Amino acid sequence: MGEEIHGRTMGLVGLGEIGRRVARIAQGFGLDVLAYDPHLSNQQILAHGATPVTLPELLRRSDFVSLHCPLDASTRHLMGAHEFAAMKPGAVFLSTARGGIHDEAALYEALQKGHLSGAGLDVWACEPPAQNAPLMSLPNVVATFHTAGVTHGGRRNVARSSAAQIAAILRGERPPHLLNPEAWEVVCERVRLSR
Repeated sequence: MGEEIHGRTMGLVGLGEIGRRVARIAQGFGLDVLAYDPHLSNQQILAHGATPVTLPELLRRSDFVSLHCPLDASTRHLMGAHEFAAMKPGAVFLSTARGGIHDEAALYEALQKGHLSGAGLDVWACEPPAQNAPLMSLPNVVATFHTAGVTHGGRRNVARSSAAQIAAILRGERPPHLLNPEAWEVVCERVRLSR
């Protein structure tokens, strides 16, 4: 039998486009949603229906910890042995973000020793992972290979969204899903010069 999730706590690390959608879904199932995102103000996090917390508080309080942050120098191995040990005993770890944000060896240890009750992984440091990857041997790991969201409709939506973003840039409009806003002025100048 499964476990009831209503009334439990979901901790989101990263509250971008996908993190915000996960927050709405979690709320629909009656979960309390905590979020840690150093790029957003507390007011922005609250506006997206989550309670702003520090990463240590999120780990301590969450029954489910789900990663939705980019992989960069500040997030590489953000989740290591110390962080997994800081998670609530019996919690579940989820990552659909990027491989390398969590330390796979440290996660294996936390799961094998029973501190965490399970993990759902769609991303790996090396994709696809080797068939003999230690995490793949555990019965409490559900694994996909960066394909969990791959559907025909999803691919069409990505293509449509990408085309809309490019068209907006060519019209001199700021695209709605700009990932690197610091580069926007440089792009505007290039578009102006190319006309």
